[in-house]
Amino acid sequence: MSIYEFEVNKINGETISLEEYKGKVMIIVNTASKCGFSPQYDDLQSLYVQYKEDGVVVLGFPCNQFLNQEPGDDLEIDSYCKLNHGVTFPMFAKVNVKGKEAHPLFSYLTENAPGVMGSKSIKWNFTKFLIDRNGNIVSRFAPKTKPLEMEEDIKKLI
Repeated sequence: MSIYEFEVNKINGETISLEEYKGKVMIIVNTASKCGFSPQYDDLQSLYVQYKEDGVVVLGFPCNQFLNQEPGDDLEIDSYCKLNHGVTFPMFAKVNVKGKEAHPLFSYLTENAPGVMGSKSIKWNFTKFLIDRNGNIVSRFAPKTKPLEMEEDIKKLI
């Protein structure tokens, strides 16, 4: 199975294949607007702006599985991200990232990139996965890891 085989729904409802991002460095992150880590949107946007010409893309997947910190619908989430954090990177429809109802993409990511002490489940918002240009999962970063702390790892893949 390849990461490029997954289909996802953009925040506007359009279904796309991750094959659209083939050849790019991807940062895939589960997000939540009302989370204490939501200021990370700013750093994710900064990384996107700084490195998009080098083939880096941030893919944001809102999730409401952690203390209901993403209660809005897709339109509200999109508006919040743009107005409060200037987000221009691709945002996707709200998904589940753990449990039986987890989106297949996140099941794949967690199966192939376990977290601390081998844990496969995503424990909180803003878990970040770094994917190389060939679709390989390079790293998994904890929610508390600030996106700018990932910069050296990103540069190695450019």
